[in-house]
Amino acid sequence: MESATTMWVPLGVLVLALIAGRLTWPAIEYLVHGVLAHRFRTFVSPLHWTHHRDPRAVFTSPAAVVPGALVVLLAAQLLLGAAAGACFAAGVVWGFFHYEYVHWRIHFRAPRNAREERLRRHHLAHHHRNPRAYHGVTTRFWDRVGGTLPERWEEDYARVAERPVLEGSPGFLAAYGHRWSPFTWVRELSRARRSG
Repeated sequence: MESATTMWVPLGVLVLALIAGRLTWPAIEYLVHGVLAHRFRTFVSPLHWTHHRDPRAVFTSPAAVVPGALVVLLAAQLLLGAAAGACFAAGVVWGFFHYEYVHWRIHFRAPRNAREERLRRHHLAHHHRNPRAYHGVTTRFWDRVGGTLPERWEEDYARVAERPVLEGSPGFLAAYGHRWSPFTWVRELSRARRSG
């Protein structure tokens, strides 16, 4: 059995792990959206295609969030230890909730400042100009790194600038008419494979 001194983790390490997790989120966001939802057909694809069909389905399904958060937590704890791993995972979850908020604002609220306006145009260009590009929602950084920020981005941004904000209720249930279940994504993926 470990003594209390060997199990103790300095507060600074925990804070750094939390910040590292938060800073890791945009890369995870880009990989999930750009690779798992668009480049390959995965369990993420049908949930994301639902959002493209009905942008009101703006929030991520718990069927994806809960298992994803558990995988991040377990991997972080294996790599960093229990306490630092939990803090890292908490930082990733913090980033995820920030993403959910930003994504909701992009679709349902007018931008409050130039940064929000640019992120809104970036995401709307993904929806209405080129779904193979513009995969970042909370930042454009990974689109630059990943080569998915087209050279004509300014033209695409100008073409979506006047699109109105959505009205009505947001949520993942909106697209399913409140018939959502944890297995909805299985049905959606099966349907997508048959049709394409």
